[in-house]
Amino acid sequence: MMKYLTPDGMKRVFDLLKNKFFLVTIAFVVWMLFFDKNDLYSQYEYKQQLNKLEQERDFYQKETAQVTKDLDELNSNPQKLEKFAREKYLMKKPDEDVFVIVKEKKKED
Repeated sequence: MMKYLTPDGMKRVFDLLKNKFFLVTIAFVVWMLFFDKNDLYSQYEYKQQLNKLEQERDFYQKETAQVTKDLDELNSNPQKLEKFAREKYLMKKPDEDVFVIVKEKKKED
């Protein structure tokens, strides 16, 4: 059940609303939550942007580690280097012929 304010309770509420320190505090809180350049909505957007940037950072760190590992393998293993050159750049030895097979895309009727 809902309790109604007694006349004494109403007097306390009015006294509180007349208190300039209470009003300034309420105005300050409202200003900081909704109107300041660092309001709640901006903080939420900043947090989302930070999460996105952290995910991108993690992705690029993994990619960099993989590329570094591949580079080390290419520099230390001549067979890997030859395989990489043949596959990626279609290089060949002077007495070899290279055939490139390209699959055609299916035509839609």
